Parts: sequence; C-alpha cells; structure tokens
Amino acid sequence: MKLATLCYLKKDGKTLMLHRQKVGKDAHKDKWNGVGGKFDEGETPEECVIREVQEETGLLIKNPRLKGRILFPAFDKQPEDWHVYVFTADEFEGELLPKSDEGTLEWIEDSKVLDLNLWAGDKIFLSWLNNKGFFSAKFQYDSEKLVYHTVTFYK
Repeated sequence: MKLATLCYLKKDGKTLMLHRQKVGKDAHKDKWNGVGGKFDEGETPEECVIREVQEETGLLIKNPRLKGRILFPAFDKQPEDWHVYVFTADEFEGELLPKSDEGTLEWIEDSKVLDLNLWAGDKIFLSWLNNKGFFSAKFQYDSEKLVYHTVTFYK
C-alpha cells in the first residue's frame, strides 16, 4: 500500500495545477494534476501535504482542508494500491516556483480546469471538492482507461 496526498490550491477563482513533465517513466506524463506526493515515514496526511506542496511549489500552505480519500487499486499496473488524501487550501505564503521537478505550475481559471488533459477520474472528483462534507472513493483504471468508480459522501 502506498500513501500519498493531493492538494488543490485556490486563489481568486483559479486553481494551481501542475502540468506533469517529469523526466523518465511517469504514468502522469502530460497530464495536469494538483500537487502532492508520497508520505515520509511517520507523517500525518496534513504534515505530508504541507511538506509536499512546499517542495513542489515553494508555497507554505496553512489550514489545509481534507476533502476526501481515494483508493486507486493497482494503479499503473503496480502491485500496490494507492491511498490518496485529497486536500484544498486557500491560505498560503511564499513565492511560487517558476518550475517544479515534476513539471510546470500554472494558475488556471476554475472554469477552464476541466478542459485540461486530466485523468478521467479527476474530471469526476474535482467537483466534489466544492461539497461541504467528506468523500471516500475508489477509481479503478485499466492502463489509462477508467473502468469503474464508486463514492460515498459524508456530511
């Protein structure tokens, strides 16, 4: 099992997105994602998302809001499942890095985010970030094709 975080920073009707252009094998190459990454040993989801966002963007987030959890079984044909904690944040400080090791960062108008080259599952769960409650979901992919998803919403 792999644990990771994913965060969508919000500012002035825009969302900070990462256009993945990492060198080497990357299942996310040329896709647009939020920012985040894998847990370090002993980290809470909140500690991980704060550290990962700062490493990838240069921004220090405050009061990240946990919006949901997503299970990606055997993603990218890996033997392990990914459990991803999904956050939003609209309080942060610092200077945005011009480029991340993962790719290019860009503030995208909220109305245009779904027009980006996103994973099919992202196009589904991004709207859930606006809900007041918490979601728990599973997205099953076969190669790059979404074949199944389920969700439970909590108030």
